[in-house]
Amino acid sequence: MPRPHSAAIIEDAWHRQVAGAMRRRGWGTRVLAHTGYGSVDRVRVLGRVLMTRRPYAPAAADARATWLELRTADNERRGWRFFFATPASGEPVTVTIGEKEFRTRVDRSGILDLTITGHDLEPGWHDLHISSPRAADTTAAVFIVDPEETFGIVSDIDDTIITTTMPRPMIAAYNTFFRHEGTRRAVPGMATMYRELLREHPRAPIVYVSTGAWNAVPPLTRFLRRAGYPLGPMLMTDWGPTNTGWFRSGQDHKRACLHRLVRELPEVRWVLIGDDGQHDPSIYGEFAEQRPDRVRAIGIRVLSATEQLLSHFTPIATDAYEQHVGVQLPICHAADGYTMLEQMRQALGTTPSERSDA
Repeated sequence: MPRPHSAAIIEDAWHRQVAGAMRRRGWGTRVLAHTGYGSVDRVRVLGRVLMTRRPYAPAAADARATWLELRTADNERRGWRFFFATPASGEPVTVTIGEKEFRTRVDRSGILDLTITGHDLEPGWHDLHISSPRAADTTAAVFIVDPEETFGIVSDIDDTIITTTMPRPMIAAYNTFFRHEGTRRAVPGMATMYRELLREHPRAPIVYVSTGAWNAVPPLTRFLRRAGYPLGPMLMTDWGPTNTGWFRSGQDHKRACLHRLVRELPEVRWVLIGDDGQHDPSIYGEFAEQRPDRVRAIGIRVLSATEQLLSHFTPIATDAYEQHVGVQLPICHAADGYTMLEQMRQALGTTPSERSDA
């Protein structure tokens, strides 16, 4: 096994020192459960374990031992607290499904990413029990896709469903670290489009794939709920040093997520939705060329000239789907979800009155 990158070694040493000092001061841990997904064969359980001032008291007389009413990473409303939370690296975690227990440890960033086979869960939503020795027990929602379902949606987040004008360094940092999450704005009509498409395919999965950090999952989940978006798993990435370098590739992360979804849910043909402000057209185009049998349609939100300028400093899109794919697939271009919904219905051959699971 290759030696980890020096930046990762330094970061890990820092986290161990900080976590050790927190434990000596009586801090405990907190399990933040994220939404997972799977098939009838396997399920992917996601979450994160962080250090917290709210110590769990498992030996308390009250079996429902209370937590101190202090702020913690999953209910803050300003993003900087998420990014300065300390991961509980290597903390043991147990996932319970029925009478079966599955044990693992979180990774160096406190991330729980466990794939379980032989879970015996039926298609639909389920709550799985998660426990850790120094944390309060919690539950994680997972969506099991019906083996007969062939429709699914993959959606980008930044500038596709939420207006972030990434990657403007100063404004992006302000939005992420300081701005109250309630001031973020949804892209008009996108929530409506997703709800309508899933109303026509009620058993279909929706998966949000982003180059954003796992730290942002709790506020983004609240944003989705508040803005009326269908809830689904978020596949994010870990910012900062890795075992191979200072930073990881966001484009490679998205490519890997798409190919993993195809492997895990081989019957689903996906509608891929992103924007033309960054690399979504080329990523989706390359994937469609590699796996045309697994892509049903592509939707690209067209940013305005101002949004393009703020996104990458030129007023026109620098990336286009047609430049990267040699296969014929329906593709929709629209500035908002209302217009894209009409295009999608034409591309997919459905109407508002039709209710098809095909």
